[in-house]
Amino acid sequence: MPELPEVEVVRRGLERWVAHRGVAGVEVLHPRAIRRHPAGAEDFAHRLKGHRVGPPGRRGKYLWLPLEDSGQAILAHLGMSGQLLVQPLGAPDEKHLRVRVRFDDALDTELRFVDQRTFGGLSLHDTTPDGLPDVIAHIARDPLDPLFDDEVFHQALRRKRTTIKRALLDQSLISGVGNIYADEALWRARVHYERPTAGFTRPRTAELLGHIRDVMHAALAVGGTSFDSLYVNVNGESGYFDRSLDAYGREGLPCRRCATPLCRRPWMNRSSYYCPRCQRAPRPTA
Repeated sequence: MPELPEVEVVRRGLERWVAHRGVAGVEVLHPRAIRRHPAGAEDFAHRLKGHRVGPPGRRGKYLWLPLEDSGQAILAHLGMSGQLLVQPLGAPDEKHLRVRVRFDDALDTELRFVDQRTFGGLSLHDTTPDGLPDVIAHIARDPLDPLFDDEVFHQALRRKRTTIKRALLDQSLISGVGNIYADEALWRARVHYERPTAGFTRPRTAELLGHIRDVMHAALAVGGTSFDSLYVNVNGESGYFDRSLDAYGREGLPCRRCATPLCRRPWMNRSSYYCPRCQRAPRPTA
């Protein structure tokens, strides 16, 4: 699933090409794409038609398009392969095109939701007073959010009594950090992924948050991380941060700090990449 930088790149593209446009019509080409909208495809299309799309929002990995003056928003769940593309009218349909949104202006472009594996989807939800779709109101703020509270996060981290990578992927503590950027930030901070959170001091937490923000800003600057054609921005372009990764995906390659070969370990149906010298494993507890 795309992480914060990739979703933010898509959000910025939608803000440029889709915001403040009126919906002329919606075509649902595959029912799984709107399975999270229980009322079905016809209702989904009917509720969108005639509304103007407001500036897109994002919290962590979640992206939505508010419908102006309706109190509702289209929540986009990209899953493993979902793409929101802005395409010229009349451009050939993508093989895995699932939903098409046409607009009522003369810009000659439309919004398409393409999803090869059909794990993602679009759904319509009421919004909270803060403008969030109600189904994601429980998601914590992300580290790039100006209202993210470092002290609140530190206290929650200490109380959680877990290990640091599990905490970073816990969307109730901090949103937007996935497997790739957790490994990258932990490598930069020289912290092993199994280090207990109870032992984190304020300076250590602040240092780690700084590295999380730095790596995400660096990824944003080059369009995010693309390992294949499944993640692209709204113009169909890939990101290039995979060329700058220091830990993730570099098993057996030399650490850029100490030249020790990097290791990979199975972890929660994923993999963790780390340097066994720079990121010492914590001592076992009795």
